[in-house]
Amino acid sequence: MLKYFDLQLFSEEKTEQPTFKKIKDARDKGQVPQSKDLNGAVTLLSVFLALSAFSGYFVDQMIGYYYFVMDLTTETATLYSANGIGLFFNESIILIMKLSLPLLLVALVTGIFSSYIQVGFLFTTETLKPKLDKINPLKGFKNMFSMQSLVELAKALLKATLLLYISFAYLRDHLMELLITLELDFGSIVSVMWELIFGVVIRCSVLLFVIAVFDFAFKKWKNKKELMMSKQEIKEEYKQSEGDPQLKAKIKEKQRSMAMSRMMQEVPKADVIITNPTHFAVALRYDPALGDAPLVTAKGQDLIAQNIKRIATENDVPIVENKPLAQTLYKSVEIGSRIPTDLFEAVAEVLAYVYSIKKKS
Repeated sequence: MLKYFDLQLFSEEKTEQPTFKKIKDARDKGQVPQSKDLNGAVTLLSVFLALSAFSGYFVDQMIGYYYFVMDLTTETATLYSANGIGLFFNESIILIMKLSLPLLLVALVTGIFSSYIQVGFLFTTETLKPKLDKINPLKGFKNMFSMQSLVELAKALLKATLLLYISFAYLRDHLMELLITLELDFGSIVSVMWELIFGVVIRCSVLLFVIAVFDFAFKKWKNKKELMMSKQEIKEEYKQSEGDPQLKAKIKEKQRSMAMSRMMQEVPKADVIITNPTHFAVALRYDPALGDAPLVTAKGQDLIAQNIKRIATENDVPIVENKPLAQTLYKSVEIGSRIPTDLFEAVAEVLAYVYSIKKKS
C-alpha cells in the first residue's frame, strides 16, 4: 500500500542555526537566556559577605542605638513627651537607613553585575508594553497548568527541599553550640548565632549557585532551540534584508533596457559605424568643440550589432568594415569614453575616408 507524505512539512522543520538578525531581533525584544536563580544566589551571598566584612560597623550602630534608647528610658518624662517620641522615631529611622542602605547598594550592584555577566548590556522597553494576553484570564489559567509551570513548580519544590535539608543538617551538626548559648552573655550569644547563620547562608548560596549554573545552561540551550529557523524562514529573511531576487532581476533588466534605448538613440548622431562586419559594431562621433578625440557613443555584439547597423542604414550613417579596429574598440573602450591615443591614427584614417565620401557626395 502506497503512502503519501507532504514534503512541505519537512521543509518547515527548524534545522538551521539562527541568523545574526534573528538573534538580534530576539535580543531587542528581551528574549535572552537569563537565570533568576543566579541573580538571587549572587545577591544573597554578596549581602552576607558584606555583613561579615562590615560587621563592626553594624555592631557599632546597634550599640549606639541601644545606649540612646537606654538613656531615653531613664527619663520617663522625656520618653512619653512629644519631643521624646519624635526623637525615638527619628533615631529608629536613621538606624534603619544606616543598616539597610549599604546592603541595598551591595544587592543592587551585584544584581546588575550578575545580569550583565549573563546577557551583557541590554535596554529594551518591549517587555514593558501592555499585552492583552497578560490580562486574559483564560490564557492565564492555561499557563498555570502548562508544562512549563509544572516544571518551574517542581524546581521550586526541589530547591526548597534541598535548602531545608542543608540548613537542618548544618544546625544538627552544631547542636551543642546552640545549647551552650544558654549559658553565655548577650554578646557571646549574638556572636555564636551569627556564625551559625552565616554558615547556613554560605552553604545555601553555594547550592543555589550550582543550581543556577545548570539552570542558565539549560535556558541558553532552550533559547537557542526556540530561535532555530527553517530553510524557508532563512530565505524570507534574506528577501526582506537583501530584497527579492526576482524583483532585483526585473529592476536590472529594466535598467539594461533603458540603457540600450538611450544607446540606440545616439546611433543616428554618429559620424561612422565600424564593424567586424557581423559580430561587432562600434559607433563613433567626433566633435572638435567637445574634445580632441572621437567618442564611442554605442557598441554591441551579434544581435545588438545588427540593430546598430540597421539604425545607421536608416539614418544614412556611414558603415566601415575594419575587423581589428572594431574588435579593439569594442573590448577596450566603454560607451561614453574617448578613444585612447594609440588608436588615434587608425580612427583618423577611417574618419578621413568617411569625410572624403561625404565631400564627394
